[in-house]
Amino acid sequence: PVPGRCAYFVARKKRFCKMIPAPGRRFCGEHGQQEEESDRKRIPCPLDPKHTVYEDQLQKHLKKCNSREKPKPVYFVQDINAGLKDVAEIPEKQVPISCLSKEELENLIIKLKNASNGLELHLEEQILSHQALQEALNDPKNGESAFKHLKQQASILGNMEKLHLLGPGRCFVEFGAGRGKLSHWVDVALQNVDNVQFLLVERATTRFKVDGKHKRRNSIFERLQVDIQHLCLNKVPILEKKKLPVVGIGKHLCGAATDLALRCLVESYTTCSDGQSEEPAPKRSRNDKTEVASNNSADNESNKDDCKPVAGIVIALCCHHKCDWTHYVGREFFKSVGLGPVEFHYFQRMSSWATCGMRETTTKAFTSEGSEDQTNDTEEHEQTFSKTESGSDTLQGILTVEERKEIGCLCKLLIDRGRIEYLQQRGYKAALQYYTESAVSLENVLLTAVPSPSLIPEPTT
Repeated sequence: PVPGRCAYFVARKKRFCKMIPAPGRRFCGEHGQQEEESDRKRIPCPLDPKHTVYEDQLQKHLKKCNSREKPKPVYFVQDINAGLKDVAEIPEKQVPISCLSKEELENLIIKLKNASNGLELHLEEQILSHQALQEALNDPKNGESAFKHLKQQASILGNMEKLHLLGPGRCFVEFGAGRGKLSHWVDVALQNVDNVQFLLVERATTRFKVDGKHKRRNSIFERLQVDIQHLCLNKVPILEKKKLPVVGIGKHLCGAATDLALRCLVESYTTCSDGQSEEPAPKRSRNDKTEVASNNSADNESNKDDCKPVAGIVIALCCHHKCDWTHYVGREFFKSVGLGPVEFHYFQRMSSWATCGMRETTTKAFTSEGSEDQTNDTEEHEQTFSKTESGSDTLQGILTVEERKEIGCLCKLLIDRGRIEYLQQRGYKAALQYYTESAVSLENVLLTAVPSPSLIPEPTT
């Protein structure tokens, strides 16, 4: 063992423990039971058996153990963005695509093509760039993978600028923030702009974060470690205080996380202040009815002013195979074209054909639900599909590689179309576009939305 370090050999890691023992001890506190002279017993922690604790200090440890249940933040509202409440509508577990008969598969494809009739199948290209990233894009020290990330971030910023979303007095909410690289570049683009806030939403603990390195005094970075499913933006203190216009952003926001984020922005945030938490109005006599009516109308007007729509949404989509009917915002659209949860289940699985081709497996790991710039710079969310999941054996001879790819793209387009319809029904001007080349990323579709003029409240005089 290294001098001054624990003498316990960790077989799983094939090295000695690196913890520092107490003076006069050979082992650290975790491996103290190895001391022959020790008469104190160590037991597994009941909250997390991966570590141990002295039995006589258990109660003290439970109060500060990192695995203890921590108090929920004020912006945590259970399942506020979850969507479907009727469990009866959710289908039972479906059989894999590989187990479908040829007729069943052909019927699904017919339904898909019928539902896709009339949809715009060729998206517009909006492959843009932004001056803020030019230096990094021209830096030869950046490898090929880093260059791909930078090109995507530059195009996202370029699209934001085109929609006039980069400006002062805004709060940028990055969903699935990971290391926070997208917010970093937005901050760089707004270097000389005042009154800018960044909220970085990420449910996982992330290493190598970049938002902590910002030293600008006129921009504020705050992390919200919470699942988007339970995030109520209305209750975030920094938003409650300044009430800046919100811009929702995300780079490769995975599957159902996109639907949760859209519902978070368009429904739970735009909805007026939570009525359940308000004090009931005091009782009044009948003579006060006129006064009550006038007060109520005034309150409604002020609430209407407070209920401003989000200023814009810019989300790079990905991982449609991770979508979930429970959370999907386009359920009404699916029903309007004669489809339901069963078809959705198969279409979201078939959507992977657009990016995996006939490959049985890929060597790159798949990263689940939260989008981020991976620390090892692997391409975002490359799927690892087994032969059974992709149904390659069953589909040999039924569909060619090109046909599979075309069907996968149709599935993705149909799922995204439901999201566009959802936003349009709520008064937003929404669009899908290619924001980068497929050689840079196979997941190259960007969803953008800004409120229609009719949705923006007129200024009071």
